[in-house]
Amino acid sequence: MTTKKSNKPRLCFIGFGEAGQAIASGLHEAGVEQITAWDTLFTKDNGARLREAGETIGVRLASSAADAVVNSDIIISAVTAGSSLDAARSVAPHLSGNPYFLDVNSVSPGRKKEAADVLSHAARYVDVAILAPIHPKRHQTPLLIAGPHAQAVVPLLIDELDMRGAIASDEVGAAAALKMIRGVMIKGIEALTAECFIAAQRAGIAPEVAASLTNNYPALDWQKVIDYNLERMASHGIRRAEEMEQVAATLRELGVAPLMTEAIVTRQREMGELGKADAVRAVKRAGGAAMLDAIEKASKP
Repeated sequence: MTTKKSNKPRLCFIGFGEAGQAIASGLHEAGVEQITAWDTLFTKDNGARLREAGETIGVRLASSAADAVVNSDIIISAVTAGSSLDAARSVAPHLSGNPYFLDVNSVSPGRKKEAADVLSHAARYVDVAILAPIHPKRHQTPLLIAGPHAQAVVPLLIDELDMRGAIASDEVGAAAALKMIRGVMIKGIEALTAECFIAAQRAGIAPEVAASLTNNYPALDWQKVIDYNLERMASHGIRRAEEMEQVAATLRELGVAPLMTEAIVTRQREMGELGKADAVRAVKRAGGAAMLDAIEKASKP
């Protein structure tokens, strides 16, 4: 008796951080058997956590970018914003069979067009924006998809991989533009939350300030907003700062001075650095009051 081989696409992840792991785990549980992952941290001591995650999920850990993309039908690039072009360049000479290259990185439309040019003769480049937190939906997190190959890849993603996606445009950069511009608001509200409530904590009136905001925004549970935004910044502020630098680049591409956005970069990075402190790490999910206490302690010289 022979075992029937899966006809699902063969996938490869370039970059295996939070997004890559979440999507890969969801796809593997959905029946995608052939998944390979490569991350430059795999070869370094601080990459042990990523390697362990790959082994737990059940993906093949590649030894290089070239090894990762062998026989791949779909390549998902999920690296840090500053590494997106390097990721495209690392695989371009090693691609065969004209695979799809899904660029899910949080970078400007201009950066995505540069990556598309790098891969123009090697892969079918697709501009992809992840429009919601990657957990809990993982591979079913809504995607916005753009580029000349969007119409062809969406049925493959939905029908074969049980993913969720909508087409923005046939122009590379259209999905990135929406992702970047909305980031001014999403990550800006996070930065404002931190700035407002760190000050309120020092003034001894954090609960009163939270309660007063209900007068203006009665539909929001401000304690949940504070808890969530502080935790996200402490956990991901450094990466978010890098993404906001790409938001600033997007605004400049559009002729808009990124005055607020550059301040968001600074606040996100500051909170990300504070999030490394033992006192803050210990209470990231303990709620805003505990976080504010820990941030205050970590901020003192």
